[in-house]
Amino acid sequence: MTDRVLILDFGSQVTQLIARRVRESGVYCEILPFNVAPERIGAFGAKAIILSGGPASVTAEETPRAPETVFELGVPVLGICYGQQTLCAQLGGAVATSEHHEFGRATLEVTDDCALTQGVWRKGERHQVWMSHGDRVIRLPEGFRAVGTSAGAPYAMFADDARRFYGVMFHPEVVHTPDGARLLANFVHRVAGCAGDWTMAAFRSQAVDRIRAQVGAGRVVCGLSGGVDSSVTAVLVHEAVGERLTCIFVDHGLLRAGEAEQVVGLFRDHYNIALVHRDARALFLGKLEGVSDPERKRKIIGATFIEVFDEEAQKAGGAEFLAQGTLYPDVIESVSFTGGPSVTIKSHHNVGGLPAGMKMALVEPLRELFKDEVRALGRELGLPESLIGRHPFPGPGLAIRIPGEVTAEACEILRKADAIYLEEIRAAGLYDAIWQAFAVLLPVKSVGVMGDARSYEYVCALRAVTSTDGMTADSYAFDHAFLARVATRIVNQVRGINRVVYDVTSKPPGTIEWE
Repeated sequence: MTDRVLILDFGSQVTQLIARRVRESGVYCEILPFNVAPERIGAFGAKAIILSGGPASVTAEETPRAPETVFELGVPVLGICYGQQTLCAQLGGAVATSEHHEFGRATLEVTDDCALTQGVWRKGERHQVWMSHGDRVIRLPEGFRAVGTSAGAPYAMFADDARRFYGVMFHPEVVHTPDGARLLANFVHRVAGCAGDWTMAAFRSQAVDRIRAQVGAGRVVCGLSGGVDSSVTAVLVHEAVGERLTCIFVDHGLLRAGEAEQVVGLFRDHYNIALVHRDARALFLGKLEGVSDPERKRKIIGATFIEVFDEEAQKAGGAEFLAQGTLYPDVIESVSFTGGPSVTIKSHHNVGGLPAGMKMALVEPLRELFKDEVRALGRELGLPESLIGRHPFPGPGLAIRIPGEVTAEACEILRKADAIYLEEIRAAGLYDAIWQAFAVLLPVKSVGVMGDARSYEYVCALRAVTSTDGMTADSYAFDHAFLARVATRIVNQVRGINRVVYDVTSKPPGTIEWE
């Protein structure tokens, strides 16, 4: 059995990044809420447990606590930020509110060696870390010793090597702590003894077996969008059940230029997978008429998609199962572990079940994977790199790139501008250096002079971001000549746009979609 690590979430925006770093080191892990039943923790069979950060204060009267079973299982425990503080408080130490807050980059001095830092940091060294705290540990529990300090936290890192319990005030999971991934790998490998044998080849084999066991002799339909997630799902399910899979591609009119043709060509012609192509562009645009609120648009698109998909599934003839490309972030972001707003983030997905009217069981073979892992699985399955490396394009498509009402005219204008933008990015050899790039048709018009006449047309915004985790993003630093070339082509070749701007906004942890 593959070694497993359990992460208990206390509400941090970057808990997912802990899981990503652990998996990057070859160890399988899952995230569960901090208040999960102790029995479930025991049944999980973790070789180590990590307590995430969170927004609460340990000094308040009613705050999240880790189940006591965490400290009784005899496995290594690592507390991060809030996780460090609750570990300390629950084991007999003390935490207090500090007047010296630390938010952002800080310097940690390593004051002693321990198993957590062995081979990564040494006593006497100073290293950059990322802090985010207003409380701090002021007294250690019995058996612990300080192994790191910072200007705002005298016990910024502590250790109990005998019980293999460790706490860090900083966030090792974010890229702003340069050695953080190595520390986490040290914890799961050196401290916990995990083998690091979780690979995509192993996952592929296990996933195919699980699909066959779930489906049996039944038939499966798959909602195919042409994106990475649904494409990998389709090919994986096809490997498991063969011709008992039918893919349904609903063209909602909100796709980028040429995408419908690409989907049909790849899956019907190349993979020879049974594919139903439903042109529902008029239906979707009719339902979106007069709607400006982004959340309403998402829900209309989701509900209409289900309606159309169900019609085609019924025609396909008695499928008992529906396969969809739900990813692990979809699952996490659709469940509010701590009462926060995350329950609405993935409102356009069928995460957590289908509407009562759809009499099919869900098959979600990617439910345990992050986006980069899905890409790795796609390569393992032999999908073309042109598809695997495609920039993320959320389900609502152009609808969330048109703030305000979505019309056929607006979609066509944006589609042309977006195609020019991506064409220039590819021509410059920059596509793979950028995590996501797209054009946005702003709901404002600008007065301009084109030739000898005044024009009153739309403003187009361009966005490109780099990201290592899909959680944080920095704007891509194009040179002026590139932006000028793109802007000139769009203004000259796309009727309806007379001004182009470039968005240089960077995003802290959270969604990086445009809305």
